[in-house]
Amino acid sequence: MMIKESKPYNALVFRVKTTIPELMNYGGHVAKKLYREAARLDLTVTGPIYWNYYGIDGRPHTHFLLEIALPIQEQNVISSEFEWRRVEGFKCVSTLMEGAWEQLPQTYETLIRQLHAQGLHMTEECREIYINMDFEDSTHNITEVQVRVR
Repeated sequence: MMIKESKPYNALVFRVKTTIPELMNYGGHVAKKLYREAARLDLTVTGPIYWNYYGIDGRPHTHFLLEIALPIQEQNVISSEFEWRRVEGFKCVSTLMEGAWEQLPQTYETLIRQLHAQGLHMTEECREIYINMDFEDSTHNITEVQVRVR
């Protein structure tokens, strides 16, 4: 676990109110659409896909805001399908997870246990940064998990 300040970034974003069991509905196809729209608009992609969670509490049926974001260089982009947004940075605890995404719940549990042990207080905001996505061999996945702290 590392304590750090995540950096702000410009992004083309898809936003939806959802629950944990519904997350599978927004897998790779949303990322593909974001990349297609960035190419159509001739945007400069500056990083991997982010999944930002706002108002999430870990309970399966709590509705929260999911934001799937593709970092881009440009500002104030107009898209017919997505919105442009400046995503702010925050103080967080962070860890790298290598392997299948089914490990994410355990990764969050470990991270939350460690931040509490250090006397930190989490918020209801976190994110996953999909550094490497391999849909053929999940052992090659690399995901950074960040939990906002105050």
